[in-house]
Amino acid sequence: MQRTNDGSPRRIVVISTGGTIASRWQGTGYAADASGDAVLATAPLPEGVTVEVRDLFNVNSSLLTAAHQLVLLRTVHETLADPGVDGIVVTHGTDTLEETAFLLDLHHEDPRPVVLTGAQRPFGTGDGDGPGNLYDALQVAATVRDLGVLVVFDGRVHAARGTVKTQTLAADAFSDPSAERLGRVGFSRVDIERLPDRPAVLPLPAAARTADPDAGRGALPRVDVVFHHTDGDRLHFDAALAAGARGIVLVATGAGNATPEIARAVADATARGVLVAVTTRVPAGPLAEIYTGGGAVDLVANGGLLTGTLRAGQARIAVLAALLAGTEGDDPARRTAVLRRLLEGPVRAAPALATGTSREAAPAPVPARA
Repeated sequence: MQRTNDGSPRRIVVISTGGTIASRWQGTGYAADASGDAVLATAPLPEGVTVEVRDLFNVNSSLLTAAHQLVLLRTVHETLADPGVDGIVVTHGTDTLEETAFLLDLHHEDPRPVVLTGAQRPFGTGDGDGPGNLYDALQVAATVRDLGVLVVFDGRVHAARGTVKTQTLAADAFSDPSAERLGRVGFSRVDIERLPDRPAVLPLPAAARTADPDAGRGALPRVDVVFHHTDGDRLHFDAALAAGARGIVLVATGAGNATPEIARAVADATARGVLVAVTTRVPAGPLAEIYTGGGAVDLVANGGLLTGTLRAGQARIAVLAALLAGTEGDDPARRTAVLRRLLEGPVRAAPALATGTSREAAPAPVPARA
């Protein structure tokens, strides 16, 4: 049974944002409309856990904006301002869960866990996976500490950084193609197998304090994603610049390669103070400066920053976070330095786990309840 040091139950707050886990049939398709209380009622509660629900918004996650994500970030920080809260579970749509989890993790320094989960099958279906995922997420939120923001799905525990949706429909929807899972949950146990790598945490950005999802786009920095392919030219890159992008993520080929024309576009962008991050369309592995002739050697020489093993969605979040970390008067060099740290500077989390440890420490598995 999960108990605090004084013997009282663990107090977990569930923040409901919609997604498939809250989606019901609308006549032509599914859309999020079930309340957080309704979603919670489908799942048994782990022993020794009490739950409070907060309905934040109720949308399919493909409709989320950066303003929604910043409102959630603010809500997480406000919730953790209560010392009586032991952890948070966020129910979220799977389409953009990886982006939201990473944004929360970049700004999360509290030892208490924030766990994101959702479902691949809609609310109320006989074979729905939402109740099991929610139960597992509550177990993890009541059990671990000092692991940052986590994704719990289909019995697996993943670090926010690097974890992406790798299956469109299958229950085992998430993984980090370049790293092992963080742990697993099941049979009333939470096993933590390794510690996550995380960059130094950013403070809550000023934009999070004023973000309003109803205000529409345009109030936040524009960050676009441009995909390179055979016959690719700089048309879309230039269109992003013309639209006012302050950051661009270039999805290159291989280990980070494009063309001399694209390399010149990167130089033009960075000369204007635009942040350029270079990722790849390849699912796994790091980027590397190997090739010239428009390859990563030239993209980096012209001011692009390689994203390591981060792929497009999370690379875009890193660029947005770097822009939000500054002010209008910041010089581009400072913003570039912040982005470089987010992309290249992870530090190993301190091994101060309350009920889970890493393989290096050779822990015994941790019971989630008695």
